[in-house]
Amino acid sequence: MRKEEHIDTAVRIMERFAELTGLSPEGKSPKRYLWTDAYAVCNFLGLYGETGDVRYRDLALRLVDQVHTVLGRYREGGPRTGWISGVGDEDGAAHPAKGGLRIGKALDERGPAEPLDERREWDRDGQYYHYLTKWMHALNRVSVVTGDLTYNRWATELAKAAHRGFVHAVSGTDIKRMYWKMSIDLSRPLVASMGHHDPLDGLITCIQLQATGMQDPEKPSSLDLAAEIDDFSRMCEGIDWQTDDLLGLGGLLTDAFRVAQLFVGGALEGSDSLRVILDASLPGLRYPNRENFLYAPARFRLAFRELGLSIGLHALQRLETIIKENRSVFEGDKDIAILLKTLWKFLPLGEKIEAFWLDAQNQKTDAWKEHRDINTVMLATSLAPDGFLTIR
Repeated sequence: MRKEEHIDTAVRIMERFAELTGLSPEGKSPKRYLWTDAYAVCNFLGLYGETGDVRYRDLALRLVDQVHTVLGRYREGGPRTGWISGVGDEDGAAHPAKGGLRIGKALDERGPAEPLDERREWDRDGQYYHYLTKWMHALNRVSVVTGDLTYNRWATELAKAAHRGFVHAVSGTDIKRMYWKMSIDLSRPLVASMGHHDPLDGLITCIQLQATGMQDPEKPSSLDLAAEIDDFSRMCEGIDWQTDDLLGLGGLLTDAFRVAQLFVGGALEGSDSLRVILDASLPGLRYPNRENFLYAPARFRLAFRELGLSIGLHALQRLETIIKENRSVFEGDKDIAILLKTLWKFLPLGEKIEAFWLDAQNQKTDAWKEHRDINTVMLATSLAPDGFLTIR
């Protein structure tokens, strides 16, 4: 399929998503989910860049407003109302992500006295750190595309709120860790274990926000992220990022491309972190019988997890391009070229994933329909990935 056909397909997917979730035409009770909407904002920005049609830029901005209005407030019909941050309507509108953002799950969060039911917890609301960083990235992309640095300030306020809520010191030590899931108001952990890649995600995202914020003459000193970056740097020391999870592998490859862009732009010193991330990606791709999932029927497969990998493989392609365009910057690390050459042989895997989920027959299963919004949006991201992958 040619690039033009990919773009056309992504346009159809995203316009349908806007219609089905109450974005356009705008519904009285829009259906908002933070992870999906973060990718969707980036997709609309990317389609604006590809087509020049301002409708897609406007849909991105409208989606940002909807997410803040819906997920920046307590759930409708619950005992608490208003902005999660606890401020009044005027301050809430001016600082919509200052208290964090809800996931958007179907069920309310678990109460303080309720025992943990691991299976049911997946369907309960709260806040996930890795969802918040996706939204920070989306807001930052809005600032880069539109030139309006208000969105970067909102993203930075969110970064600070998330750090306060999720990062904690291990009792009796100066070692810091992260909770995986927090309550809606960020007052208590719902799942105390740490997400494998959350510190890395936090580090890269905060550096990205800080780099954009350097261009903002109106940014207050209170939005400096140096302390958060220092915390995440310390947490990342010595961690092995290897994973055989498809979505996690895609995230590592995407992070590698973000790191390369930040390095070329001068926001990061040295290419060590890029080499470490690429090196950690390789074992999961070399996992024995890695491609066996491709032969399973659609009803047993989770499209969005597979599409996370195909998006990461698109990042890998763009990583080679940026390295070729900046040879002098990368010439000191020969290992990166060797790693890239090894990783490139896995690129056809992404093409197979896309082809499978573009087949209308494979979209008829309950597994696809149950996760329709996230599946379709991430398919669109894989077909037109620059809106999500490009940060400069």
